[in-house]
Amino acid sequence: MLQTMTPPDSDRLDAIRQALMAWYGVHARVLPWRMPPGSAARADPYRVWLSEVMLQQTTVPHATPYFEAFSTRWPTVGALAAAPDEAVMGAWAGLGYYARARNLLACARAVARDHGGVFPDTEAGLRALPGLGAYTAAAVAAIAFGRRAVVVDGNVERVMARLFAVETPLPKARPELRALAAALTPEPYEHDPGDWAQALMDLGSRICRPRSPLCGECPLAGDCQARASGAPEAWPKKLAKVPKPRREGVVWVLLDGAGRVGLVKRPDKGLLGGMLGLPTSGWDAGEGAGPPVAADWRNVGTVRHVFTHFELELTVMRADGEADLIWREVAAARQALPTIFRKALTRALAE
Repeated sequence: MLQTMTPPDSDRLDAIRQALMAWYGVHARVLPWRMPPGSAARADPYRVWLSEVMLQQTTVPHATPYFEAFSTRWPTVGALAAAPDEAVMGAWAGLGYYARARNLLACARAVARDHGGVFPDTEAGLRALPGLGAYTAAAVAAIAFGRRAVVVDGNVERVMARLFAVETPLPKARPELRALAAALTPEPYEHDPGDWAQALMDLGSRICRPRSPLCGECPLAGDCQARASGAPEAWPKKLAKVPKPRREGVVWVLLDGAGRVGLVKRPDKGLLGGMLGLPTSGWDAGEGAGPPVAADWRNVGTVRHVFTHFELELTVMRADGEADLIWREVAAARQALPTIFRKALTRALAE
């Protein structure tokens, strides 16, 4: 518990800060939303916010082309706020966790409507925006506005757990790891808050990796208690994983013979909410119980997908015909559909 945690020695904390910032000054990644270390100008809050929302569910290499497409198509928060829901949801397809796309729009519209198109410049003001959790608000405050903020993501948790050999397993360790990150976070007059936050996240993602950490390249190796143990990958400690539940259902792929496929708009609330999808049944609350139209349906196989909290297997049924659906060219449908439905469409077309 936090009450029993020995506060880190101030000299050790200062040595860690100095070593990490020197490393970041040489090894900082060049990213389209980031300013070089030591820059006098601050990063655009819109671009920082957009990148952080995308990166919460995926990696930098996967998120970067999406970021570039979004920021080209909607270069300002006002432009994004004015975008149609379907266009944004379609552009988000492939980034996962589609509630983030809905929150993205809600936040952009709140900034445009309530703040004159300008993001609040404090952590508290950012936290009050819809869809901005503690992590994102802290990241934008530090990187875009130079505020001292404790920015803690999974990478930072891993660095803290290894540096200080925290024995409490995740997720119970999170308050302790956050307290350690807070103790380590410098004041703005010591180091730039944005550079500090990005340096710590870079260290976790590039060097202090979950498996096979590159301890030989780590600027903090001499201060790391997990490395001193000889088994740094043993941290952070974790509780035994509980197997994910498995769901099954049916997905209906109706083609009209002219290169179009019938889609539906999913309810705004719930998994994949607000997205275009194929008609389905049996796997989510409120799903229909049968095909969208009577037709000569053929079973063409199954597709599988792993969501955050469960695994899904869908039987793919294909038919030719017409129905009261949203019709899209197959190529356009591929662009708009979430991964599970794109898999089902690919499977149906293979037949």
